[in-house]
Amino acid sequence: MKQVLIIGASGGVGAAFAAAYAARGDAVTRLSRSVDGFDITDATSVNRHITAVGGPFDVVLVATGALEINGAAPEKSIKSISRDAMMDQFALNAVGPALVLRHAGDLLRRDKACVFAVLSARVGSIGDNRIGGWISYRSAKAALNQIVHTSAIELARSHRHSICVALHPGTVKTGFTAKYLARHPAVEPSEAAGNLLGVVDSLTPKDTGQFFDWSGKPVPW
Repeated sequence: MKQVLIIGASGGVGAAFAAAYAARGDAVTRLSRSVDGFDITDATSVNRHITAVGGPFDVVLVATGALEINGAAPEKSIKSISRDAMMDQFALNAVGPALVLRHAGDLLRRDKACVFAVLSARVGSIGDNRIGGWISYRSAKAALNQIVHTSAIELARSHRHSICVALHPGTVKTGFTAKYLARHPAVEPSEAAGNLLGVVDSLTPKDTGQFFDWSGKPVPW
């Protein structure tokens, strides 16, 4: 039985992940804003809640994030950027996971392989960007990818069995993507969680610091 911590456990993918691990008989600890008052953008809230969850954990999954914040839709071009909208994106999608990663050394076990996974997005890939747009969201996810990659390097020094990765779940049918489903094929949260669960299970320490999609294929930075 694994000890699993899901952050963002009330969201579509986070809840599906928690259900999938629980169905396997793993012990799941859940944290979310709506249930626990966990605010990933607030360092005090992160410190208080993370300190209280105990551990160590075999798997920590950060499944927070948003495409639209405070009604600000993804920009169609650089001409449409707003300082406040961009700062909101960075606060939630990049800084927030970084505040959790700051505690990774205390959350993860040291004696065997353990995984710290953060949900990212393919649109955060600089190498895979061919159509532009969505400046703030893309940039925040690109920053998140750098945060994960850098954290993996540092974490490996104290936790030599650790695996710290960014994961792309694909387009999932949640409130997060409701306005955009017509543009891309999408899967139910349970399917997305099942796909990524298989990816997480297959990871080894040599994979740390990388970015994988729902099928286990590397995504270019």
